Amino acid sequence: MTITFNRDIYGSLLAKYQPKIIKTEEENEQAHRKADLFEIALCEKLSHLENISLEESALLELSITLIKKYEAENYPIPQALPHEILAHLMESRNLDVKQLSNILGTDLINQEVLTGERKITDKEAIILSNFFNVSSDLFII
Repeated sequence: MTITFNRDIYGSLLAKYQPKIIKTEEENEQAHRKADLFEIALCEKLSHLENISLEESALLELSITLIKKYEAENYPIPQALPHEILAHLMESRNLDVKQLSNILGTDLINQEVLTGERKITDKEAIILSNFFNVSSDLFII
């Protein structure tokens, strides 16, 4: 049995939930409420072991995309600087400057890197990325 997308059902869902481009905080809150209600309805359906239709899945994806777009434009997450990322990674592993010197070299260089006084070189970025198992792009501006 092939499952096909039914435009009539999708049209009915669009008419019911009326998703649109979000331009204001009020519209964003309203979109969240509608998406929450729709997700609750889908969870209820799943709790009765019913499948979610292609049309419902498409509407949920559309709603989430519209919300993400608005929030990415209006609530941007600031990009952390390489030395801040390094400090966070060190803290998460309980590493101090002395232990970092085993990875990169002297304490003085490490202190300068950690305070942002000196940039992390490409070579150091590769060493750090291998040690922390993250992308070297995190350490390069």
